[in-house]
Amino acid sequence: MADWPHGYTRHVFDTLDSTLSEAARIAPGLQGPAWILAQEQTAARGRRGRAWSTPRGNFAGTLIMRMNGSPADAALHSFVASLALYEAFVEVTGKADAFALKWPNDVLLNGGKVAGILLETLGANLVIGIGVNLAHAPTPEQVEQGAVTPVSVIEETGVSVAPEAFLDAVAAAFARLEAQFVIYGFSPIRTAWLSHAARIGEVVTARTMRDETVGVFEDVDASGNLILRTPKGAVSITAADVYF
Repeated sequence: MADWPHGYTRHVFDTLDSTLSEAARIAPGLQGPAWILAQEQTAARGRRGRAWSTPRGNFAGTLIMRMNGSPADAALHSFVASLALYEAFVEVTGKADAFALKWPNDVLLNGGKVAGILLETLGANLVIGIGVNLAHAPTPEQVEQGAVTPVSVIEETGVSVAPEAFLDAVAAAFARLEAQFVIYGFSPIRTAWLSHAARIGEVVTARTMRDETVGVFEDVDASGNLILRTPKGAVSITAADVYF
């Protein structure tokens, strides 16, 4: 706890319906940014309402904080959070080359999905939900067809990490990166994120509810949009699921 970031509160529960739901419950009395950790969730969800498996031993955490700036600025916190996850993973495993960042909000370990991020707004608050497969990974049958295969930290690295220890690592990294974001803006976050990006320079598919775009992953622009190089030129994508 010596490295716990100043100004952030810490709430740890044995069991919750979901840390996102707990964030909504504490929002009215929020005095500053707060981390919420549950050792087990009974009603967790991921992006687009998808079920998220959170057995005991995995990390199920949410950060709730006041939004400062525009909704577009709030959306850029997915990059702050994913960088914080990358740094936390490296700290607890010592394996920097094993991890990569998948646009817009996943972390990969040896090419498999080890963590996901969900951003929501709640009144004047930004809520960042994070799930990490520390000890267990969903089976391929539990994820949608074509999605990246789930993996766990212990299976891929042999390192056992307790959820509370991981919370300490990711909270410290996030606080430092958030301070950088507030002072210097998105540019240094973007540069650091791109240095760890998965499949940059390779062909990927970006799929929305309406259509899909296939192209070479060329860049992430100053607004956090994915830039794909297609036969028709560069295409900017604001939100999508990316498939390899």
